[in-house]
Amino acid sequence: MGYQAPVRDQMFVLRDVLGLDNYANLPGFADASLDVVEQILTEGARFCEEVLAPINKTGDREGCVWSNDNTVRTPKGFREAYSAMVEAGWPALGAEPAFGGQGLPRVVNLAYSEMSSGANMAFSMYPGLTHGAYSAILEGGSDEQKALYLPKLASAQWGGTMNLTEPQCGTDLGLLRTKAAPQADGSYAISGQKIWISGGEHDLTENIVHLVLARIEGAPAGVRGISLFIVPKFLPTADGGIGPRNEGVKCAGLEEKMGIHGNATCVMAYDEAKGWLIGEPNTGLRLMFVMMNEARLGVGLQGLSQAEAAYQAAVAFARDRLQGRSLSGPKNPDGPADPIIVHPDIRRMLMDAKATLEGGRAFMLWAGLQGDLMHASPDAATREKASDYMGLLTPVLKAYFTDTGFKICSDAMQVHGGSGFTEHFPASQYLRDIRISLIYEGANGIQALDLVGRKLAANGGRAVMSFFAEVDAFIAEHEDAADLRPFIDGLKSAKLQLQDATMWLMQNGLANPENAGAASTDYLHLFGLTGLAYMWALIAKAANGRIAAGDTDPFYKNKLVTGRYFLERILPETGMRLAKLKTGSAAVMALEAEAF
Repeated sequence: MGYQAPVRDQMFVLRDVLGLDNYANLPGFADASLDVVEQILTEGARFCEEVLAPINKTGDREGCVWSNDNTVRTPKGFREAYSAMVEAGWPALGAEPAFGGQGLPRVVNLAYSEMSSGANMAFSMYPGLTHGAYSAILEGGSDEQKALYLPKLASAQWGGTMNLTEPQCGTDLGLLRTKAAPQADGSYAISGQKIWISGGEHDLTENIVHLVLARIEGAPAGVRGISLFIVPKFLPTADGGIGPRNEGVKCAGLEEKMGIHGNATCVMAYDEAKGWLIGEPNTGLRLMFVMMNEARLGVGLQGLSQAEAAYQAAVAFARDRLQGRSLSGPKNPDGPADPIIVHPDIRRMLMDAKATLEGGRAFMLWAGLQGDLMHASPDAATREKASDYMGLLTPVLKAYFTDTGFKICSDAMQVHGGSGFTEHFPASQYLRDIRISLIYEGANGIQALDLVGRKLAANGGRAVMSFFAEVDAFIAEHEDAADLRPFIDGLKSAKLQLQDATMWLMQNGLANPENAGAASTDYLHLFGLTGLAYMWALIAKAANGRIAAGDTDPFYKNKLVTGRYFLERILPETGMRLAKLKTGSAAVMALEAEAF
C-alpha cells in the first residue's frame, strides 16, 4: 500500500472541530461549502496518490542533473506530473481571482498542501516556493509588477524562488554582499552569489522568477540596507510573454544533499543580471519575510506530512511483519509468529506518532483558519487577534512539527528494524527528506529565539495573553462536562505550566538574555504541547458530539482512545520542559569553549 492522503481526518477537523461552515459569510468561504471542500480534497488526494506518490522514490534515486550549459534536468516523470498539476489548477487554489486564482480559503489550500507534500516532498517544493514568490509580490509589488508576474506565478506556469543565503552568511542576512547597481532605464544590475536556492533552475516551467536580496550601492550596512529585487530567468514581454534570456543569472551547480534529491538545490551566480526593485529601497527584508513566514508554515506542514507518510509505512509493515509472540499469548496461533504490531514497544512508537499527527493536523489547520480570519474577517478585533496568533505561532508550528516529525520518521525506521535501514523500504527516504526541515527557513533554534525574544514581547505580550484567555474561556465553558474531564484537566495543567514558564522568562530573560536563549527550545516545545492539548480537547468535544448524536462509526471512539494516549503518555512532557527551562543558562554556559 502506498501513501494514502488523510482526507477523512482533514474533513473531520474542518467540519466538526473548526466548523468551517460557520464562516460562509466571509470572502472565499461562500464558495467553499463542506461538500465542495470534500470534493476538492478527494480529487486532490487522487492526484497526489496516483501521480505524485509514484515518482517519489524514483525522484529520490535519480535526482536532478546539472549540465555544463547551466541547465538542470529534473527526474523522470516530474515534467509530466508538473504539467498535469498546472493543467488541473492545483497551485491556484488559494490565489486571488484577480490573478487567475480560485480564491479558496487558505485553510483548504493548506489541507491540499499537506497531502501533496506527503506524497512527494521534493516535487511539492517547486509550486510551494512559487506561491511564496507570488505572496511577496502581491504584498509589495507595483501594479505593473503584479499584472506582469502574478497570473503566471498563481498558476505555477512560471516558477518562483527566494534568494537569501550566501556562502559567508546564512541566518545573519546583514552580512550579505550581493550588490544592486542602478541603471538608466530604472532597472538594477544584480551581482553576487546565492547558495542553497531551492528550484533555482529546472526544466518544469517556461520561466523562473527569482526574488533576490541585495544591497543598493551606498545603502546602510546591516539589515537596514537590504532591498528585494525581481530577477527573472527570461525577461518578460509587456504582455506577459517570454522575452530574451537574462544572461546575467545562471545556475553554477547543484548541491549534493542528504535528501530531497528530486528538488534542485542550486548555486546561483548573478553577474550584472537585470532586476527590478520591489517596493521601496532598504525595505527588502520586511517584504522577504512575507515569503519566509509563509514558507515557515509550509515547512511545519512538511514535518507533519513526512511523518504521516512514514507512520503509514510503519503501520503497514507492523501489520505484516511476523516476529515473536504477544506477551499475553499468541494472537496469530496458526502462524509461525505474531505480527509485530502486538508488541507494546511497537505500539508505543505508533501511538506516539498517531497522537501527535492527529493533534498536529488540527493545530495546523486551526492556524490556517487564523490566517483566513486575519485577511477576511470584517471585524477589526478578530483580524488583530488572528494576526497576533499567526505571528506568535509561526515559529512554534515550524519548529515543533519538524522536531517531532523527524522523531516520528526515526521511530518509523525503528519499527521497520533492519529493513528500514535499507533502500528496499521507504523509511530511509522519509528520514533523509525530513531532516532539512529542521534547518531551512530559519533553524529550529532560531525559531525558538524568535519566539521568546520577539514574539512574546510584541505589543506588550498581547498575543500570548489572548491565547491564554481563549484557553481559559474554553476550560471555563466545559469544566463541568464529565465526558471531557480528562481533556480539560490536561489542558488546564499544560496551560498553567506554559503560563509559569512565560512569567519565568519575563522575570529572568530580561535580567540575563542568555537565560532566555537557554530556555527557548524547551519553551517552544512546551508551547507546542499546550497547543496540542487544546486541539485534543476540541477534538474530544467534536467526537463526543458525534457519538451523542448516535453516530456509531468507530472513527470517533478511536479519536477518544488516541486522545487519552496523548494525555497519559505525551502531555506529561510539559513538566520536564518547565523544569529544564527554569534552570536557566548557568549549566549551559559554564564550560569554557576550550574544554569542548
